[in-house]
Amino acid sequence: MLPEGILALCNISIAEPASSKKRILEQAARLLAANAEEPSAEQIFERLLERERLGSTGLAGGVALPHARMPGIKDSRGAFLRLAEPVEFDALDGHPVDLVFALLVPEDATEDHLQLLAKLAATFNDPSLRTRLREADAEQAMAILSGQSTIHAA
Repeated sequence: MLPEGILALCNISIAEPASSKKRILEQAARLLAANAEEPSAEQIFERLLERERLGSTGLAGGVALPHARMPGIKDSRGAFLRLAEPVEFDALDGHPVDLVFALLVPEDATEDHLQLLAKLAATFNDPSLRTRLREADAEQAMAILSGQSTIHAA
């Protein structure tokens, strides 16, 4: 599933009480900044917001993949949020989102960035995976997203 080291348990939030796209991006930025000294959550939020202004990162099936390139980081990092209630996100299918995977990549990682986004989009396109994530706690979500889960949807 995800490349090793891109997601840590401290970067996962389950039943997140976000009420708007902006609040989702703020919380995603906090999670992306959680286990690193730089950049700050505010800097990450600004980058995510800047990218979102170019066009919505809301996909279909209740999924959004906000992402940004960030100067000063060496490795890509991710954060996963499962929202308590679906939120309007200007998704491709017009439906609100409740599963959010935020991605931060080094500024010069353009090809890697695109490959990682394509992999994430394909991963979250799986209805069974989305169902499992909607039922998972943080540890289970980590296992599902890292490809180490033996839990399957019924």
